[in-house]
Amino acid sequence: MSVMFFPRPKGVSPPPSASAKNQTIKYGLLLAALSISLLVRPCFGQTEHGLPAGVPSFLNDIRGAQALDWVDGQNRKTVETLETDTRYQAFHEQALSVLQSKKRLEVPTFLAGQIWNFWQDAHHPRGVWRRTTLASYRSTLPGWLTKLDVDDLAKKEHENWVFDGADCLKPQERYCLVALSQGGEDADTLREYDTQAGLLVTSGFVFPRAKQSAAWVDRDTLLVARDWDGTGDMLTSSGYPFVVRRVIRNESFDQALEIYRGENTDVAVDPLALTDGDGNRLLLIRRSPTFFSSKFAVLNGMDTAFQGKNGGTLHWLPLPNRLELKGMIHGFLVFVLGEDWTPSGSNRITAGSLVTVDPKTDDLNVRVLFTPGRTQALDDVAVTRNSVIVTYLDNVRGRAMVLHVRNGAWQHVVLPLPDMSSVHITDADQQSDAALLKVEGFLDPPQIWLVGTTQAGVEKIRQAAGLFDTKNLAVEQLQARSADGTVIPYFLVRQKGMTNDGHHPTLLTGYGGFQVSMMPSYDPVLGRLWLTQGGTYAVANIRGGGEFGPAWHEAGRKTHRQKSYDDFYAVGLDLVKRGVTSRETLGIRGRSNGGLLMGVEFTRHPDLWKAVIMGVPLLDMMNFENMAAGSSWIDEYGSMKNPDEARFLSAISPLQHLRADVHYPTPFIFTSTSDDRVGPVHGRRFAARLESLKKPFLYYEDVEGGHSGTVNAEEVAHERALEAVYLAQQFTPAN
Repeated sequence: MSVMFFPRPKGVSPPPSASAKNQTIKYGLLLAALSISLLVRPCFGQTEHGLPAGVPSFLNDIRGAQALDWVDGQNRKTVETLETDTRYQAFHEQALSVLQSKKRLEVPTFLAGQIWNFWQDAHHPRGVWRRTTLASYRSTLPGWLTKLDVDDLAKKEHENWVFDGADCLKPQERYCLVALSQGGEDADTLREYDTQAGLLVTSGFVFPRAKQSAAWVDRDTLLVARDWDGTGDMLTSSGYPFVVRRVIRNESFDQALEIYRGENTDVAVDPLALTDGDGNRLLLIRRSPTFFSSKFAVLNGMDTAFQGKNGGTLHWLPLPNRLELKGMIHGFLVFVLGEDWTPSGSNRITAGSLVTVDPKTDDLNVRVLFTPGRTQALDDVAVTRNSVIVTYLDNVRGRAMVLHVRNGAWQHVVLPLPDMSSVHITDADQQSDAALLKVEGFLDPPQIWLVGTTQAGVEKIRQAAGLFDTKNLAVEQLQARSADGTVIPYFLVRQKGMTNDGHHPTLLTGYGGFQVSMMPSYDPVLGRLWLTQGGTYAVANIRGGGEFGPAWHEAGRKTHRQKSYDDFYAVGLDLVKRGVTSRETLGIRGRSNGGLLMGVEFTRHPDLWKAVIMGVPLLDMMNFENMAAGSSWIDEYGSMKNPDEARFLSAISPLQHLRADVHYPTPFIFTSTSDDRVGPVHGRRFAARLESLKKPFLYYEDVEGGHSGTVNAEEVAHERALEAVYLAQQFTPAN
């Protein structure tokens, strides 16, 4: 498996504690060749809906002088309030020390027969891409060899480069397309890199800054989707490319042969190149009519047609609309179903199942590898030479298994791993049966387990050191009952022996969207700045997420989303009812779609929360589909063009429901100027409306960082320290 795969368009980002696969996969959003000031745009003749008074239009101009003056003024007020607090410096130093600690886990991937890792520290804030051997990685002090120094490259080229991974030509994986973004944007520049020489290839492939995806055909040929002429005419309404061309080395973009053209009403179209351990290769075109639907076509004629003017032929596979491609093994494609499916001549297969299909046969020869039980949900899937590695949840606890064929039948071997943890696939090696798993818990530092190399099936080969004191902390899993009677599980991390007297400062988080699961995650910054300061931490597994499979997501999608908001509110009430906390000591935090969740709870139930943190949030849901990449998420949120969905969006949109006669807690809103996914305008509008209503708030907008909000340890430490001071000020008087 290469370090990075350039897949389909991305939803709003999951929170830090969400599934690792969702944190590392990077989707495209909006063509960077367009001026960033156009990221908020009424399009196709639409006008903006229901903007309340006090929201100036100049805030739409992302990098406009007047907008940046407004941002600078808000930042100065926030910095004056938070950084001058005597607790700020200690919080910042604590955060920075763990973020730059040499004791952090070095997360490995297989590449070119060795172990590679991307690493950032105080000496390399932008990071180095480096390699070692598996034997060396297993030792106490691995011997790393730097192959790409991003800090050095940025300095030489006078660019604000951020490393976004690489996609490498299999099976040798010597040549890769390295993705570099400006300041953490989703827009990337793709450049050819030689892993053996450790150099960018002179006169190699270069694809300028854009939202784009690429797939290797051979050493001198690529399939690429991008806006080829820079006019925007080859972008979907979501801002993604829908035209795929073949690019031959030293050939201009104008000469590139068009392979497939989708529709501008699609979300995106992208090329894929698959290989397996047997040497099979397959080129695919993936068309995504909506965010959650995909159509796959096999591109035939690679060996002959690609030498001439013929672009080959496409064979569209008769697959269901909602499914996720996970790889190829022994010539069979591996999919996870997002909906029930009854293949021709077969029985119904339930949503959430793992299946293989034969792309060479008319009936697809569908086989079911695994169907999750009632309390289970697939998390991730990867393919080695002869096995399929599966991580899954059982009552929101991570599990893993290996599937392999024996005597013509697929057999399951569940791996013995720690309980009350998250288990994620770090990588899988298609040239062997080895795979790497990352296992961690709220109080358990991450570990790396090697699969497929011992008789036991799995072996722990690396353990990160603890970066905060956990000896007086405990984790438990509790339940709340939502408005419709549904049981909602949640995790609680608190002091051992804590009395339920209702006086404990508690931070509750959730997400509830895009089938993203909130799982146990080791966060040493949270540990030092909150848990060891006496704080309690709760994680709600609300509907809209993926904790119990596609049905759990579907229950909170579009006009059903009120269930997600009811679930989160129910967990908050349950914490108060149990005496864990009180309305005066309960705070909530969420990012992106989780920021929307916070905005809804802020406007719906302002009396329950003492503190509210909204990170890179969506807050104007009546206009989200005309802002940045918003229209790609219509399949998740709905559309103002649909009367029923418009009524619901209007009813929940936080911006439009701020009222002068309501007492709100003081929120902390943070975002990034360079966020080309959600965009900073949601947060700007919300803050401006609060300001017009003379309501207190804190707003901070980082210049760079993209939708992540931060791109290096210093920026992360600064933002997290601001949050810590904000929470301390809400719950305890300033020093």
